[in-house]
Amino acid sequence: GKAYVREKVCQEYKILGKENFRTMTIIATSQKYSNGTFQEIGHLVREIVSLAETCCADGADPSCYDAGSTALSEKSCGPDSPFPAHPGTAQCCGQQGLERKLCLAALRHPPRALPGFLQPSDRELCHAFRLEPREFADRFLYEYASSYSQAPLPVLLASTTTFLSMVSTCCISPAPVACFLKEKLERKTLSLLTLTSNRICSRFSAYGKDKASFSSLASLAQKIPTASFEELLPLAEDAAEVASQCCDSMAEDCMQKKLLEHTARVCSALSARDERFAACCRGKNLMENHFCILAMPPAPAPRLPEPPEPTNKELCAKEGALHATRFLFELARRHPNLPEAVLAKLHDSSGKLRGECCSSKDPSACWDSKRQRIGAELFPFLAKADQLCGQYHKLPFLEFKKRLRDSLAQTQPEPSPAQLQQLLEQRASFASSCCLPDAPPLLCASKV
Repeated sequence: GKAYVREKVCQEYKILGKENFRTMTIIATSQKYSNGTFQEIGHLVREIVSLAETCCADGADPSCYDAGSTALSEKSCGPDSPFPAHPGTAQCCGQQGLERKLCLAALRHPPRALPGFLQPSDRELCHAFRLEPREFADRFLYEYASSYSQAPLPVLLASTTTFLSMVSTCCISPAPVACFLKEKLERKTLSLLTLTSNRICSRFSAYGKDKASFSSLASLAQKIPTASFEELLPLAEDAAEVASQCCDSMAEDCMQKKLLEHTARVCSALSARDERFAACCRGKNLMENHFCILAMPPAPAPRLPEPPEPTNKELCAKEGALHATRFLFELARRHPNLPEAVLAKLHDSSGKLRGECCSSKDPSACWDSKRQRIGAELFPFLAKADQLCGQYHKLPFLEFKKRLRDSLAQTQPEPSPAQLQQLLEQRASFASSCCLPDAPPLLCASKV
């Protein structure tokens, strides 16, 4: 309701003070509208800060905030609105009053496919800072928050605050090189936390809890294929639980605390099983250990018998989803280079198939026809995707493209040079963006 919205904003404004409220607003709006321009974000921030400054002052008319926010929503809905464009705006503008305001406030841009923030050199940082300190800080907050738009707000706030503090301290220091070196070492844990939590929360927002849990399970299965389903499932569920508790949390240390507890659990469960996990877990800094595990490449494919397929009866039983997940886990550990996007697609398809066959008049007949197609089409496709990403990881890029061109020329029935080039670019583009461990989930889902 109206009072709640006003109370919430005014409480934040009074606790933070104008400057910190402004900083927080730049970060929050850059996160929400991660594809907006610096100018568009600037317009929105000025309006929000001005509204809070005018209407949260002692003795302000109680109707001030409501009138001001209504005027802001009118401006958002105008034909020449200076605010970030969003495809959902027209729908919100069809509503009236509080519904319209709440609808506009809930809009978000989808996250950027790849973080675009590149840190300039120390010299460039100091030059820009000395030239125009305020403009430098605003632009940095905008670029950093829109690049890492899925990281929790408290993590972004801590990360940007310490970065700006480092710049303002070291650019006036008599020994800037030594100062930057010391400060960067102190910021390392926070930088890794920003990077990692952005990745975790991107997956969580794209996948939801169940699929995020499966994504973690598949990733662990590919890194340690000797571990059993029973060993890895609780760790994957724990990872999804961290995301569900902390991605939208305003608690200052939620992500760091829960992520470090999760890392400690992974290390105690898997260090004795695998030397690579043991090596990652030896470090004193748990955040670095977590990052080391995330960056670990898949293990070579073990020699395992064909995985037993779940029966029709098992798939339609109460534990059907678990039987399907176990089978997908078996596929993941036998195909260590299968990209996450392909496995995520399989997870979606298995849910659809169970819905379709288990509710049909003759589930067994439905499953039998599906199994024939899976055998004929799916398994060869998985082998191809596994091979594509395996070669991408192993070979220098130009050599990878040369081999890919040769194999496409052999498998395609007399392709024209233009067709061959198009196929080559399509596969190479998929490999270079989606075979990586931190591949953007939404972009790669559309490329599969």
